[in-house]
Amino acid sequence: MNTHFEVLFIGGGNAGLSASAHLLLQKPNLKVGIIEPSSKHYYQPAWTLVGGGVYDIKDTEREEKDYIPKGATWLQEYAQTFIPEKNSVTTKEGNTYTYDYLVVCPGIQLNWSAIKGLPETLGKNGVTSNYSFKYAPYTFEILKNFKGGNILFHSPHTPVKCGGAPQKIMYLAADYLRKHGLLEKSNVQFWSGGTKIFGVPKYEKTLLKVIARYNIKTNFFQDLVEVDGPNKKAKFIGLGEHNKGVETWVDFDILHITPPQGPPDFIKNSPLANAAGWVDVDKGTLQHVRYPNVFSLGDASSLPTSKTGAAIRKQTPTMVANLLAVMDHKPLKKIYTGYTSCPIVTAYGKLMLAEFDYNNEPMETFPFDQSKERWSMYQLKRQVLPRLYWGAIIRGRMQG
Repeated sequence: MNTHFEVLFIGGGNAGLSASAHLLLQKPNLKVGIIEPSSKHYYQPAWTLVGGGVYDIKDTEREEKDYIPKGATWLQEYAQTFIPEKNSVTTKEGNTYTYDYLVVCPGIQLNWSAIKGLPETLGKNGVTSNYSFKYAPYTFEILKNFKGGNILFHSPHTPVKCGGAPQKIMYLAADYLRKHGLLEKSNVQFWSGGTKIFGVPKYEKTLLKVIARYNIKTNFFQDLVEVDGPNKKAKFIGLGEHNKGVETWVDFDILHITPPQGPPDFIKNSPLANAAGWVDVDKGTLQHVRYPNVFSLGDASSLPTSKTGAAIRKQTPTMVANLLAVMDHKPLKKIYTGYTSCPIVTAYGKLMLAEFDYNNEPMETFPFDQSKERWSMYQLKRQVLPRLYWGAIIRGRMQG
């Protein structure tokens, strides 16, 4: 069995597949390994639409083996221990692999058990989450059986992948209730650990109008700490100066949860991590700040931008170009400016496409005002992006 690779990737999700495929398109003869335990690959951005009843969950799942790039070796194992001084990675299965260059992109960890009572009640008692392949269909099941009452949508104070997803399902659900004459019988609430609805003023203005349209009650600086499923109660604790430590129990009929998230434990406990647990890289070059032959991209990296697939699409060519530069003993010239994108569904058939950089300045693709809700942008998410993802993006053919 081959145990040494010129380039070893940790993670075979969006980042790992996109970047390894893009690298091999540039340099096909490289000896590349990908450590990834999962046998399935998921198109997770569509889970919002699954929860809204307009996308089949089966269409979001494919076989991982079908997307491993030609020329790469798939090591179906769990990475566990890094010894960067020896250029080695040891897996849970007990195998050690060495590398000339390492690319770390295992994604983000979903910490369901961080909320007391959540694991026991998730998927029943009206408690659901579109962050799970298993439970996204349950979201629509309980929505279509809802006759009115309290419907809560939660967003944690931690970083999360696709920061707009906790809101997207809220707007879809509110629109569903409106269409079925139930909105006036419903109390739609947003409970967030954050400070505002969106960090870019241009897009926040639109979302505040959407919230007003659906008469959604917003609650910020709130941390969900416990769920009592059988009694349909959720416990929040205040995080802000004005409400710090204040406990609030809220009754619900439906509760949509976004689990607290963070760096994977095996990254957090490794020498590659910064103080917060993320892979410690330069935010422009994506090169590790202490180990020059290590790079990172995607959700597990320390890059201070929203953790989205669109961000990975822009990070990939930067990382690959700079990795090849290091391999050729040349200076790193390509710089990632923090581009990310958040397609926020605001109704059935309406979407606002937010695109911005590290400074929360808009970086828009289309020659029109993207802060407006548009049918065309909804179709981009519903029809176009899934095809591009499976056919081009994770094949390494649509980067930058």
